Amino acid sequence: MKNVELKNRDLDVLWHPCTQMKDHETLPLIPIKKAHGVYLEDFEKNRYIDAISSWWVNMFGHTNEYINTKIKEQLDTLEHVILAGFTHEQVVRLSERLVALTPEGLEKCFYSDNGSSAVEVALKMSYHAHKNDANKEKNIFVSLTNSYHGETIGALSVGDVELYKDTYEPLLLSTIQTPVPEDMTLESAEAAADAFEKLCAEKADKISALILEPLIQGAGYMHMYHPRYLVLVREICTKYNVHLIADEVMVGFGRTGKLFACEHANITPDFLVLSKGLTGGYLPLSVVLTRNEIYQKFYCDYSEHKAFLHSHSYTGNALACSAANATLDIFENENIIEKNKHTAKYMGEKLQKFKTLKNVASIRQTGMVCVVELQGYDAKERVGLKVYRYGLDHGVLLRPLGHIIYFMPPYVITHEEIDIMMEVAYSAICTL
Repeated sequence: MKNVELKNRDLDVLWHPCTQMKDHETLPLIPIKKAHGVYLEDFEKNRYIDAISSWWVNMFGHTNEYINTKIKEQLDTLEHVILAGFTHEQVVRLSERLVALTPEGLEKCFYSDNGSSAVEVALKMSYHAHKNDANKEKNIFVSLTNSYHGETIGALSVGDVELYKDTYEPLLLSTIQTPVPEDMTLESAEAAADAFEKLCAEKADKISALILEPLIQGAGYMHMYHPRYLVLVREICTKYNVHLIADEVMVGFGRTGKLFACEHANITPDFLVLSKGLTGGYLPLSVVLTRNEIYQKFYCDYSEHKAFLHSHSYTGNALACSAANATLDIFENENIIEKNKHTAKYMGEKLQKFKTLKNVASIRQTGMVCVVELQGYDAKERVGLKVYRYGLDHGVLLRPLGHIIYFMPPYVITHEEIDIMMEVAYSAICTL
């Protein structure tokens, strides 16, 4: 009865994100009592494999013993302190490690609370850096078609999600979209880069930055493209004095097969945006890493009015930073990137089975992200919701993006658990 009781109490007082609440007249909420590893468990002891890492955040399983211990240790020492005029060991250590781990040349860390906020930081920092540099007024941002960067006003503005733009367009910043590579081929990467260079040749004096999700557009139906595109746009941005913002909120920390997606192209962006997996999925934290060259454009006497104007109350929170440091410890001590290669290979082998289904248009994979794209369905059929329901009924949390079924589990998933996850999704698609 606890499940029913909690569901009813919830519906009395909560408004859930990314949800049409009317759906819950027929689609029951799932109250989770506890979680461990890849499993979520409700109050009636039903268990669900978390195939989406609880919105792409969980790295090393729920209630990970090591991360738990480190947070508890920190809790008895310092929970939070203002980061303006003060500092603490966890945030300094985390920053030192991120500077060492991220692409060469990123040397300063600016913290905020979540991915959308970090995108806002990068946008403002880019615009302000140009303004401080001989008072250049470069107030146009360019993003890729089909992109998503968050849901605050600035982050929405540089995204290209039709539903959001239709609804909130009067509130949004003026931005330009340049074509994303059509597929994962080298040819499409080069064609898209050519289109971006033509745009820069025409408007570079007004363009502040290009923002993109390297290799995988998460909410953009897990669209994937070739690393060559990153190489080419890095060169173009440098040529035209346009900043490159790499939004690795989703793809960072090993999802693509390397610690950071930019490593596949061996490039350094001007701004690297990180969140989600930064704390292993435990606590809200995000960071923007940038170059010393950009940092120096803000370094001045107070009277010059060049200081960066941005703050969050919980910036550099000590508990969140302790979770992030624990997460980096696991990467460092357990050779996770190498282990993930074997897990990804196994997931890829299991993914091949889906190609035999007539209602599957294609499959694709980048590292620890696998995708099945369905075909032959109208959006009004809400085919993804049917797969979601089937998954819950059979012990797997799948949360499709429309007609896109994807798998992004915690890295601790076993082969046996991958078998269950894939088989449930396969059966769900067979019943459509």
